[in-house]
Amino acid sequence: MEVNHLIGQNWQFPMQNAPDPSDVDPGAPLVDLLRRADALDPGATTEHIVTHGAVIVLNGDRAWKMKRPVTYRYLDFSGIADRRRALTDEYELNLRTAPQLYRGVHAITRTDAGVELDGPGDPIDYVLEMDRFPDDALCAQYADDDRLDDALLAALADQLVHMHAVAEVSDDLEGAARLLDVVVGNLGSMSRFPEILPPAQAEWLTDRQRALIAEHADLLDARARAGRVVRGHGDLHLANIVVLDDVPVPFDCLEFDPELATTDVLYDLAFLLMDLWQRGRRHEANAVANAYFDASGRDEDGYRLLPLLLSIRATVRAHVSAAAGAVGPALEYLALASSLLDPVPPVALAIGGASGTGKSTVARGVAHAMGAAPGARILRSDVLRKRLAGVAVFDRLPATGYTREASARVYGELERLAAAALDGGMSVIGDAVFGSAAEQDRIAEAATAAHARFLGVWLELSEQERIARIAARGLDASDADADVARAQTAALQAPGPTWHRVDAAGGARGVVARLI
Repeated sequence: MEVNHLIGQNWQFPMQNAPDPSDVDPGAPLVDLLRRADALDPGATTEHIVTHGAVIVLNGDRAWKMKRPVTYRYLDFSGIADRRRALTDEYELNLRTAPQLYRGVHAITRTDAGVELDGPGDPIDYVLEMDRFPDDALCAQYADDDRLDDALLAALADQLVHMHAVAEVSDDLEGAARLLDVVVGNLGSMSRFPEILPPAQAEWLTDRQRALIAEHADLLDARARAGRVVRGHGDLHLANIVVLDDVPVPFDCLEFDPELATTDVLYDLAFLLMDLWQRGRRHEANAVANAYFDASGRDEDGYRLLPLLLSIRATVRAHVSAAAGAVGPALEYLALASSLLDPVPPVALAIGGASGTGKSTVARGVAHAMGAAPGARILRSDVLRKRLAGVAVFDRLPATGYTREASARVYGELERLAAAALDGGMSVIGDAVFGSAAEQDRIAEAATAAHARFLGVWLELSEQERIARIAARGLDASDADADVARAQTAALQAPGPTWHRVDAAGGARGVVARLI
C-alpha cells in the first residue's frame, strides 16, 4: 500500500506601566551608585538594561541587578526593605537551578567619603551580584539560530523535572480553582484594551477555557492533592534559560509574588512549550514535552491538559502585549490562544519493526505534526520498561527485564497510557517492536475503543543494516544489541495488510517525509 502524507490527512503578571517620558534614563543613577561603590571594573565596558522593576548593569564578567524604587499594582519596591527582600528571594530561589550564576546580595552602605559594598555604615540600597554569560547563550537566541537540538532539549526537560521535584509543594488542594483564577484575571486584563483585543473574542476564549477547566476539574484537583502544585519558576520562557557548558540552566524566576509562582508543574512547563510553539519551533516543543513526561511518570495523566494550559499562557501574553501597546503581537497571541483549543481528532500511530529500523527517530520526527498542541505523546516501550523496573532510562536491564511476563506488562502499560491519552483527545505514538499479532491487534483495539483513527507502520530493514545502526547508537534507552537483532530476524511476526510496510533503508528522514 502506498504511504503518502498519511498523518497529515505568561507571563503570570500584568504588564508594567508605560515608562515615564520625564524619566530619561532611570538606570543611570543606579549605575553611578555602583561605580561610586567601586563595584564596577573601571577598565571594562559598562552597559545597562532597564526593565519595569530592575536595572541590570553589565560590566566585565559580572552582572549587577538592582530593584528600581517603583510601585505597580502587582509589586512594591518603594522601600529599601522591600528591595532587599525581593533581591534576597531572587537569590535564594534561583540557587535551585542556577547556583553557578548567583553570587550573593550586597548592601550598598554609606561612608564618610561616599558609599561602599557591605561596609559598616547604614545601607542605602542593595544589589544582587551575578556571573555574566555570553549574549548568545540564551535559549531564545539558540531558537533563533536553530541550535536547539534534541539532546539539549532532553537535558532541559531533565532540569525542569528536577526543579519541580525539589520545589516547595503548595498546601492548596484546589487545582481547578487556582487555574480558574488565572483565566478570570486574564479576562479582566483583556477588557482593559478593547481597542486591541476584541471583547467578543476575549469572552469566547474565556468561556472555552472555563468550560475545559470544569471538564478537567477532577484531574486538576487530584494533581493538587498529589503534590503537583508547587512554587515553580513562574516565568519559564526561552529568554530565561541560558546554556552554560552545554547545559541549559533556567534562571531569573518570578520572585516577587509567591502566589503567582505557585502553579501546577505542567502550567509552569506550558510557558516554555507555548513560547516554542509560537516561534514555530513545534518539533522542539514536542521534544521537550515528551522528554519531560518520560522523566516524570507521575505526570502522565496530565498530558491531556497541555492544550488548555498552553492556551492560558498565550492569553496572558496577549494582554501583556496589549498593555505594552504591541498591537500585532497581542492579536497574534490571542489568535494562538484560540487556535490551541480548536478540536483536533486524535490519531494513534503504531510504529513497529525490529530493533535498529529507526522507530524512535521516526516517532520524534512526526510527533509534532499529530493532533493537538504540543503534538503526540510518544510512548516508547524501552522507556516504559525501565520505568516499570524502577531504574533510570539509560540503566541496562538484566535478562529478567525481558522475560515474556515483563514484556506483557510493558505492552499492557503502553496500551493503558495510549487509551488514556486518546480518551483525553490527544494523539499518541506507540514506539515498540509490536512483534506479534496480539500486540499489533491490541494497540489498534485501543484506538478503536477511543474512537480515534489508527495507523500502523511497520519498518523493514536488512539484518546487516540493523546491526550496523545499533552499533552506531550513542546513549539510548534500548538495550538491544547484535544478538537481539539476529534473534528478531526469525522471531518477529510481520503485521497483516492493515499495517503499512515501509522500507527504512533510506533513513528516518525519508520515512518521516512520507508520513507528514
